[in-house]
Amino acid sequence: MNNHHKVTVVVACRNEEKYIGNCLESIIANDYPKEHLEVLVVDGMSTDKTRDIIDTYAQNFSFIERVDNPKFITPSAFNLGIKNASGDVVMIMGSHSKYESDYISNCVKYLNEYDADNVGGILKTLPGDKTNVAKAIAESLSHPFGVGNSSFRVGSQKPIWADTVFGGCYKKKVFDEVGLFNENLVRSQDMDFNIRLKSSGGKILLVPSIVAEYFAKPTLKSFFLHNFKDGFWAVFPLKFGSAMFKFRHLLPLFFVASVLVGLLVSFLWTPFKIMFISGISAYFLLSLFSSATLAWRYKNVPFFIILPFVFGARHFGYGLGSLWGLWKLAVTARQPKLAADPN
Repeated sequence: MNNHHKVTVVVACRNEEKYIGNCLESIIANDYPKEHLEVLVVDGMSTDKTRDIIDTYAQNFSFIERVDNPKFITPSAFNLGIKNASGDVVMIMGSHSKYESDYISNCVKYLNEYDADNVGGILKTLPGDKTNVAKAIAESLSHPFGVGNSSFRVGSQKPIWADTVFGGCYKKKVFDEVGLFNENLVRSQDMDFNIRLKSSGGKILLVPSIVAEYFAKPTLKSFFLHNFKDGFWAVFPLKFGSAMFKFRHLLPLFFVASVLVGLLVSFLWTPFKIMFISGISAYFLLSLFSSATLAWRYKNVPFFIILPFVFGARHFGYGLGSLWGLWKLAVTARQPKLAADPN
């Protein structure tokens, strides 16, 4: 492989008229030679102006093409892109993101130098709006109290071998060896795939000098619902044998379960009530401390008030979603109905 290897970029989207233009502009601005680049925008039959925007870019740039995704969901989009890819390197990119000008070339460079099977970088989270709430949400997704030790979110000092990365730059041959993305998983399909990749001996490299920018949800409601869905689908790889979780994936589940159980048993015996109050107090103190440090760092007093609610939306949303997912798995033993899930 050399630095001018044929690269296919797969962008999955549905109803992303607000973001798809910025995403494509950042890809076009990349320094990778366009004669060695193919961009497949796999659209889940958008009902807004997304398809018109994609078609305009496709008319102006010969290396951009729209591919229809009648199944709507993200893993189907990824798989359609992979099946239609003419490159020997496949990059998964998000329509909610922007990419630095050397993103593609650096991914290919490190794919070669480290003989990795998947390479990705750091995710810099940007506010989805100009409000303090949107800014607080973005900051929470780059703070250890919000996302734990997720290296691609909180950063790393040097390239490290990782369990997963944002998006990913893959050698196309790994899809022949490991298989495609699991279309039974509306979300967590990347986690499931990377678990399978590592289990088969594949190597995933996180490079901190490779940077993508992601626009977070702008409101507490949308942020809570997004995390609920993430938590719900995070447990479904268990159904398909992908059970290699990191502690950070399960911590919100354990936290919410302990809160609910603690609340119930606190009425039965005073020592239980003391333990419950102590545990909740410790959580809120950590939340307030994290909020205070961010408020001080950015000289933004409203952060101190807003961030505890943001952290709560993150942790309780994800944890409640995971509990609901486990209920579906353990009690009803039913696979959720697959539907378009652009958010």
